[in-house]
Amino acid sequence: MLTKNQQQTKQNWKQIAKQFETVVGKKGVVQRKEELLVYECDGLASYRQRPALVILPRTTEQVAAAVKICDRLNIPWLPRGAGTGLSGGALPIENCVLIVTSLMQKILKIDLENQQVVVQPGIINNWVTQAVSGAGFYYAPDPSSQIICSIGGNIAENSGGVHCLKYGVTTNHVLGLKIVTPEGSIVDLGGQIPEMPGYDLTGLFVGSEGTLGIATEITLRILKSPESVCVLLAGFPNIEATGQTVSDIISSGIIPGGMEIMDNFSINAVEDVVKTNLYPRNAAAVLLVELDGLEVEVDRNKQRIKEICEKNGAIEITTAHEPEKRMKLWKGRKAAFAAAGNISKNYYVQDGVIPRTKMAYVLGEIEGISQKYGYRIANVFHAGDGNLHPLVLYDDAVEGAFETVEEIGGEILKICVEVGGSLSGEHGIGSDKKCYMPLMFNETDLETMQWVRSVFNPKGLANPEKIFPTPRTCGESANVQQVKQFEGAEVF
Repeated sequence: MLTKNQQQTKQNWKQIAKQFETVVGKKGVVQRKEELLVYECDGLASYRQRPALVILPRTTEQVAAAVKICDRLNIPWLPRGAGTGLSGGALPIENCVLIVTSLMQKILKIDLENQQVVVQPGIINNWVTQAVSGAGFYYAPDPSSQIICSIGGNIAENSGGVHCLKYGVTTNHVLGLKIVTPEGSIVDLGGQIPEMPGYDLTGLFVGSEGTLGIATEITLRILKSPESVCVLLAGFPNIEATGQTVSDIISSGIIPGGMEIMDNFSINAVEDVVKTNLYPRNAAAVLLVELDGLEVEVDRNKQRIKEICEKNGAIEITTAHEPEKRMKLWKGRKAAFAAAGNISKNYYVQDGVIPRTKMAYVLGEIEGISQKYGYRIANVFHAGDGNLHPLVLYDDAVEGAFETVEEIGGEILKICVEVGGSLSGEHGIGSDKKCYMPLMFNETDLETMQWVRSVFNPKGLANPEKIFPTPRTCGESANVQQVKQFEGAEVF
């Protein structure tokens, strides 16, 4: 419900736009209705809401000035990067301003001696590696969307990727941040050294989904490229054997750079689109394993993993040392989400985490859900850390189909939590999963998180209606959270 101030604001957007134009120029303000349609959703396209204005800043100072206008006029605002998020984290709300960082694409500093780079939030993930690869370095976090997703969005969602098993997610590679707070102040968090005294505010900010402010400069850790890299692709007759192989590899003491599983649905979708001619179409599932490190270590572990795969009944094993072949194998996995669109008009992707030991059980439960509802579910996931990405295939033209797949997604998340897992591994909570937060957290937990949020965001203007359940949108959570108000605006 809009406050009185916000209702008055609704009628004055043209005048408000002129205020933003003094900050970013006329070309930096998007206000035509047809142009605003571009920004009405993120990668979770089933939810849509057109913002009132879109602001395109190029500097930290411009971001701060735009946020100060929102704070003064009590206007809700949301940060947005490339718009590839899959949880509705950048979904606008009614009568809001969207602050889009897509023009903030500069690499501000490269410090190879100290293995770090400083970038603006709009820079594409893969560009960081491209900038330093010639000197023998790379940036480890690599979401499947790394050729289009931005570092700022990765910061907001604490994105992972195929190499998160060995190297961790985004937060493990962020040394420092320059942020603009929800009141428009410019603050530095962290620094240029790994261990800073005091509270870990950098760790708090990464993964906060735009509710604590907006990052405008980011200091990232880069890694030295390994001496040797090898990728193995093993096909298995059933998903249980594939999961057992993952457990056996970890139990043997080997920590690969990444381990990924794709089921038969995904295998054939990828081969139809990418045509690698490397994925065995008859396999119930494939396991992708990447090894990196010293050449002698990679060669030894490659042989051990081949033996483990064979022991578990692998029907085909392909290995690749050459960069071209390795890229071809990974291209199939990276294209899995896009390829799903070739076998279904629509799909709904979820993002839950489970213990590795529960993999076979949970996948069996997902198959049961698929049969119960009559919807096909393709499974693609980061097997090493148990991060599932089930894709529920459906046709949006069928009345009630999306509501059904939302219910299916909710059942999958409940199973993940029941076996000791989590609601999200890397996609965030956003608008999509906030109703399920009480599954993992009790009332005191959620209230404590809200107190932290209110310290940074006392008026609740920064990315409202995200992460936490609210009675208006989550009926099942109405008794869990009480609406708190600060200066006439909801904290939520």
